[in-house]
Amino acid sequence: MPMNITVLGAGSWGTALASLLSENGHQVTLWARRPELCVEIATYHENHHYLPNAQLSNQLRTTHSLQNALQNAQLVLFAVASAGMSDVVKSAAPWIPQDAWIVHAVKGFDVQSKLRMSQIILQQLPWVEPHLSVIAGPSHAEEVIRHMPTTLVVAGYAQEAAEVVQDALMNHYLRVYTNPDVTGAELGGTLKNIIALGVGIADGLGFGDNAKAALMTRGLAEITRLGIQMGASVLTFAGLSGVGDLIVTCTSQHSRNFRAGRLLGQGASLTETLSAVGMVVEGVKSTQVAVLLAQDYQVNMPIAQVIYEVLFSGKLPKQAVGELMNRERAHEIEEVARAAMAPKWIHPR
Repeated sequence: MPMNITVLGAGSWGTALASLLSENGHQVTLWARRPELCVEIATYHENHHYLPNAQLSNQLRTTHSLQNALQNAQLVLFAVASAGMSDVVKSAAPWIPQDAWIVHAVKGFDVQSKLRMSQIILQQLPWVEPHLSVIAGPSHAEEVIRHMPTTLVVAGYAQEAAEVVQDALMNHYLRVYTNPDVTGAELGGTLKNIIALGVGIADGLGFGDNAKAALMTRGLAEITRLGIQMGASVLTFAGLSGVGDLIVTCTSQHSRNFRAGRLLGQGASLTETLSAVGMVVEGVKSTQVAVLLAQDYQVNMPIAQVIYEVLFSGKLPKQAVGELMNRERAHEIEEVARAAMAPKWIHPR
């Protein structure tokens, strides 16, 4: 059934999702900060900076007014960068209809508070929990906008919330699953960016597939260890928002985090790297938060730790790899096997 949907954020992922939802027959309004971007999308049906050479739905409406964007919205999708999420939620809150479904597609932490994005939303809109969900999974906007087969997961605090978003998104090239583990979906989608930086660094150093596979596998173990301590299900990290998103982000040329890591491995500074990528590299700030969370929850995350030191302490990438390889011997399975329990919906349908 067609819905009035508002997408907040006209970056690559927000634009791709807005266009997809419009093509699915929904009345979609895309909010962008910059008026000139609204004009470009409305006039040429393009977002050249974020999705070059991609044609957007010609039914997609745009505005730079939050009030206009949210008027009569039945579903509100947040797709802004994590650094701006708190401000956008706060600014949008007065205009969001009380009965609207809320979903976000943001992979990152709030650096100041160390909170996940759903927690940021609930700080400002505590009453929306039964209507709140998150979109996660292996999904490059550059492929979705070109109708390439993709699978996603929608994790919700309530089954109905997840299924509303599932129904809105699904079509012949996008298959969507549901999951009750919001914490796990958000952590998987956020922490994998750190590992992608590491895999990119290995590529920049000229290392081969063995090193990259090791980083991805041991990186997944780190993500899972922290996730378990934060209340997530181990099963979620074996799914689309865990290993699925990790693989696509660590192996694709579309991945900003992989590209950034490769530049770092080739000797570029962090400032030079971010300038060359030209878009938000979420893994950089996520690394800062992950190291702090690892300390809070007393979880061992050696890969995240050395990547932090490369990013912020001037450690040479080759030295970081040497330190990882020369750590004390360890048992592979560790504590991950202890927590194989499926999560349940917080709000029963």
